[in-house]
Amino acid sequence: MFRKIEHLGIAVESIEKSLAIYESLLGKSCYKTEIVESEFVKTAFIHVGESKIELLEATHPDSPIAKFLVKKGQGFHHVAFDVDDIESEIARLKKEGFELIHQSAKQGADNKMIAFLHPKSTEGLLVEICQEKKV
Repeated sequence: MFRKIEHLGIAVESIEKSLAIYESLLGKSCYKTEIVESEFVKTAFIHVGESKIELLEATHPDSPIAKFLVKKGQGFHHVAFDVDDIESEIARLKKEGFELIHQSAKQGADNKMIAFLHPKSTEGLLVEICQEKKV
């Protein structure tokens, strides 16, 4: 079950430069930066109420974020929804006919298990589902 918007992902050229802008805009400080090696991305998170803003900077020219920046420039990249059981949501979404980029959950940033849906099946919107990693 989808529970809330977990975060909005924003592709940026430079986390350092963009953090200054978003921290000033939101009046809040970044609580965490992290590199996700499997996605070739550096992330930074800022809380906004119950949700977050995630800034994404490419760490390799072949990363999905680097390709996005070349094609579309800086800006909104994806919406992430918090789910209570990511594997059952993946199965449900497949059954409903959605095309998934990840066929099973994988490790993401901020202690989350994640999976992305292909924008072709969501009218052009890149959707991420995520669940807090269980300890």
